[in-house]
Amino acid sequence: MANRHTIILMQASTNRATRTFMDFESITQAMGGICALYERKLKELNPTIRNLSYDIVDLYNFIDGLADMSALVYDHSSHAYVPHDRQWIKQRTFQHLKKLLR
Repeated sequence: MANRHTIILMQASTNRATRTFMDFESITQAMGGICALYERKLKELNPTIRNLSYDIVDLYNFIDGLADMSALVYDHSSHAYVPHDRQWIKQRTFQHLKKLLR
């Protein structure tokens, strides 16, 4: 799984102008980036709270609240990017957070 270039495609709202992407060197970094994106959003919404916490359901609600989110993961054997849906992203972010708690 290491060194699998990953691109996260997302659209925050139905407005096409909110389409963007995030570029990472690995799946692990991509999942960390999604968590960091959510954490920045939490800080933005709660500027006076110093120590914010959230659980996996909160993160899933954030991901589901986006108009669209998908991942493209580079596969070295086929020399192509493999698309993954929102559900795959949610499973991977859960695995990522579980590893951080060990």
